[in-house]
Amino acid sequence: MVLASGAAAAGAAGCASHHPKPAALRLERTDLVLLAHTLQRLKGPATAEVGAARVVWPTLAGGVPPRASPALRRGVAAATRRARALGLPGFVTTEGGLTGPAAKLGGMLKAYVVLTQRGWEHLAVTPPVGAARPASTPSAGSPSVAHLLRANSGLYIYSVYDGHYDLSLIGKAIQGAYRALGGAPAFGAALTPGQVAALARVYSIASTRLAPHPPPSVTV
Repeated sequence: MVLASGAAAAGAAGCASHHPKPAALRLERTDLVLLAHTLQRLKGPATAEVGAARVVWPTLAGGVPPRASPALRRGVAAATRRARALGLPGFVTTEGGLTGPAAKLGGMLKAYVVLTQRGWEHLAVTPPVGAARPASTPSAGSPSVAHLLRANSGLYIYSVYDGHYDLSLIGKAIQGAYRALGGAPAFGAALTPGQVAALARVYSIASTRLAPHPPPSVTV
């Protein structure tokens, strides 16, 4: 799980000893406040996507089933729609748009959105789970495309899992970043301990990670 391991390392790095110059420190605090506001706005869409994912995940975690029920098809379609609704501002998606600990947190958030959207988009057209497809996706009815989608279904499953893994690290990481940048005395009303604690609950393992973990038989 390379992407997830990288995110974990990034989160740990964000909590390390941090001593920037005063001007840089002010910018890093401003960026953390911006990212916190982004996380607050994303709470609804992310919670909806996680909820939709958890409905179908127990069926998909072990691999795309040879036959899919109408309920599973609807569930995958719903998760795909929820993933498409996830959006991030340019300062999160642009390289160098954030500084300091906020940059590491932004990378984790971007990984969640990109991996989740990519995974669900492909699972929605992997036979036999879904028939509906985005206009830009080749027809899943083509034998060669259907075979490719099926052969790579493990990658799509891990994309969804790893995206949620990254999301689940953000809560603890923002608490570490907040402390590293001075905590309540430094941020004042711009970002309070209560707001940080609320974000930590929303973006926690309990609230966002998928279970079970895909077994070794689901190859990537």
